[in-house]
Amino acid sequence: MTYNQPKEFIAGTYRLPIGSITYVMGILNVTPDSFSDGGVFFSVETATRRAGEMIRDGARLIDIGGESTRPGHNPVDGKEEIRRVIPVIKRIVEFAEVPISIDTSKAEVAEEAMKAGASVINDVWGLRREPDIARVAAESHSGLIIMFNNRERNSDESAQDIVSDAIDYLSKSVDIALRAGVKDNSIMIDPGIGFGMSHRQSFALIRGIPTLSRLGFPVLVGPSRKRFIGAALGNAPVDHRDIGTVAVSCLSAHLGADVIRTHNVRYAIEALSVTDIISKKHELEED
Repeated sequence: MTYNQPKEFIAGTYRLPIGSITYVMGILNVTPDSFSDGGVFFSVETATRRAGEMIRDGARLIDIGGESTRPGHNPVDGKEEIRRVIPVIKRIVEFAEVPISIDTSKAEVAEEAMKAGASVINDVWGLRREPDIARVAAESHSGLIIMFNNRERNSDESAQDIVSDAIDYLSKSVDIALRAGVKDNSIMIDPGIGFGMSHRQSFALIRGIPTLSRLGFPVLVGPSRKRFIGAALGNAPVDHRDIGTVAVSCLSAHLGADVIRTHNVRYAIEALSVTDIISKKHELEED
């Protein structure tokens, strides 16, 4: 099933026009064990300062997570996740004029985050673990990002069917959201690059962005510093993957991605400003 492409993404009181520019979502991990920046922004003070830096660099959304989603991470319960993220959200919404997103797959965490001032729920399990997240999104009128997650699925490592798998998964998750009362213009989809898939499959999903866009929802892509980029760069370590991330981000935008989720906001903003002109999302103003 396909839907008419919304002209804007609505998250609480925020309205982001779709198609005019590629938005950048800054990643803020309030965790001790995330694969890229675990422990770096674990205190309220450092997390708040980092959010301010990313907003000044041009981030139009900030995504706050209190539980690592890297392979082999240590799970935390809802109470601990709430303890980590809620004080940070409350501090950031005091000055931020951009939507704050909570990166969680727990309905209780999402609910508390909405009460604290967040306006987007980013669920990396696409409503499959806790469908009640859709109810929270509907009742709070928040934006909802639904991700395709290939972990715990029985699929081979070929790239042939991964785009079809993503479309099937996302279509079913979107139906869960719509039945719960989430408006179609408050839904965004994410192909879940790197989640339970081979490097070849990750690149296939990037090439498949135009097909994913036909579902009729804005597309978010989160390639930042992931292993498939490291593999393409000769097994480069995490802190040497920013340029590769920029390359994937720009090509994703050119192929139709509407939001890029990244750690290095400044690099993304500068590169996407040029990419958007090439892609004719907007024109260059002459002197």
